[in-house]
Amino acid sequence: MKFMKSAKAVMSSVLMWTLIISLFTITFLGFVTYEATKASVKVTQNGETQVIRTHSQTFEDLLHELEINPKENDRLSHDLSEPIEYGMDVEYISSKSIDVTINDDTKQFHTTASTVGEFFDEQEFKWKEQDEISHDSGDPIEEDMGISINKAIQVTLNDGGKEEEVWTTAATVDEFLEEENVNLNEHDELNMEKGDHLRQSDLIDITRIEKETETVEEDVEYTVVTEKDDTLPSGEEKVVTSGENGQVIKEYEVIIKNGKESSRELVNEEVEKESVDEVVALGTKEETAEPEEEQSEPAEKSNSSEPELVSASASESSKEKAPKQESSSKTMEVKATAYTADCAGCTGKTTTGIDLNKNPDKKVIAVDPAVIPLGSEVWVEGYGTAVAGDTGGAIKGKKIDVHVSSASEAQSFGRKTVEVKVMD
Repeated sequence: MKFMKSAKAVMSSVLMWTLIISLFTITFLGFVTYEATKASVKVTQNGETQVIRTHSQTFEDLLHELEINPKENDRLSHDLSEPIEYGMDVEYISSKSIDVTINDDTKQFHTTASTVGEFFDEQEFKWKEQDEISHDSGDPIEEDMGISINKAIQVTLNDGGKEEEVWTTAATVDEFLEEENVNLNEHDELNMEKGDHLRQSDLIDITRIEKETETVEEDVEYTVVTEKDDTLPSGEEKVVTSGENGQVIKEYEVIIKNGKESSRELVNEEVEKESVDEVVALGTKEETAEPEEEQSEPAEKSNSSEPELVSASASESSKEKAPKQESSSKTMEVKATAYTADCAGCTGKTTTGIDLNKNPDKKVIAVDPAVIPLGSEVWVEGYGTAVAGDTGGAIKGKKIDVHVSSASEAQSFGRKTVEVKVMD
C-alpha cells in the first residue's frame, strides 16, 4: 500500500514538471517566434540614428511606437501609410518655429533646416552683400530663434558739391549721417528733416555755409568845387586848394556756400580820413578890346613903290591886332576814369536813357552837368568823340567817366588826366 502511494506521488510530480516544462517551452518558442518575426529598421530622429526591431505595419505605426506625433511642417522620409520592411531606413526631423524680421516687418516660419543658410535656401531668400543680417549662414537653427535682416538701399549723398552713390541700411536721415560720419555745422543747410525715413534713390543734399567778416579800406575821392573869381580872366582856372582823397574802412559779412561766395552785406562803415575838397577859381573878368589907332595919311603922295610897301605893312599890322574869332568849342583838362554797364549798382541805362547793354560799343561819358552839359558832343583825348549822356555820384567838377565794353578795358584805362573839347 505504501508502495502504491509512493508511486502515485512520483507520477504526479513527473506530470507536474512535464507540464511546467512544456508551458515554458511553448512560451519560449512563442517569444522566439515573436521576436523572430520583428522587422529590423534604422530610424534617424533629428540627426540621431538607432536600429530597432518592430512589428509596426506602417510608418505611422512606427512613429506611434516611438511616441512621435508628427506636425504639419515636420520632415518625414516616407508617407505615413507606407508599409514597414526589413532593413528599411526611415527619418524624422521635427520643425522649429523661428521669427524673421525684414526691415521691421516680422513673419513666423516653421523649418526643418539645420542652419540659417539652409533656411534661406529653403525659402529662396536672396540678399545683397550690403544687406545687414543678424546671423551667419552657418549658425544652427534653434527653436523660437529670431533672425533680423536690414535690406540696404542706394541713395545719393551730395556733401558740399561732392556727390556719390551710397548703399545704406539706415532707416532715417539722422541714422545715415551718423553711419557715414557726416557732421553738420551751425549754418549748414540740409534738404531733408533728420527724422525723415530714407527710401531708394533719395537725395541727401548738404549745402556747406560759412560766414566770414571781411574788412576793406577804400579811397573816397575828393570833390572839385568851382568858385567864380572876377579877378581872373574869363574862362581861366586856378587851383586855390588842392584836393585830397579820404579813406573809409568798410566791414562786410560774406556768405560762402560750398566754397563760393554767395553774398556780401555791409555791416559797418567808419571814416578813417575825411576827404578835402579841391577848390578851383574860375575867372569871370571880361577883357575889353583896345581901340585901333587911326593911321595918318602921308603928307605927300609918291609914285614910288615904297609907299605901297608901307601901306601893305600897315595893313598886315592891322590884321594881327584884330580880335581872334572865338572857337565854337570849349577845351579843358579833366581827370578821367572808366566804367562798364555791368558795374556794381549799375542798371545799364544812363541818365539820359541810353541802353548800354544793347549798345555796348557806344561812346558815352558821365559828366558833372554844371561843367559839361548833358547831351553835349565831346571829344576826349585817347577815347574819341562821345556824348555826355550820364552822371555819377563821384563825378563832380572836372571829372569824367568814360564807358567801355569790358572790365579789363576799364582796368587798363585806369585813372588819367586828359584833354576834352566840348563841341556846340
